[in-house]
Amino acid sequence: MASYELRVKKSVAKDLRNLPVKDVEHIVRRIDKLKSEPRPPGSEKLSTQERYRLRQGSYRIIYEIMDEERVVIIVKISHRRDVYKQLHEESGQYIIDM
Repeated sequence: MASYELRVKKSVAKDLRNLPVKDVEHIVRRIDKLKSEPRPPGSEKLSTQERYRLRQGSYRIIYEIMDEERVVIIVKISHRRDVYKQLHEESGQYIIDM
């Protein structure tokens, strides 16, 4: 299976700055694995949106999959208690190649 290109919204970099370094390391490793398997075991499609959720400890990684272009876009990373409140119509530029 060919790998997917990984794109990350600029706002995600800001999300990661506020997290403990050890958690960021785990999250980045988990995101990197999405290149080869965009729907890993444990990922769930969000019922209200065309996005997926992946758990990493107390944090949630929210992302979109564009199968036709073979692209995974990381939309949001936040603590589980806050992530769904913050998902309202966010806009932002993409950073390519993580």
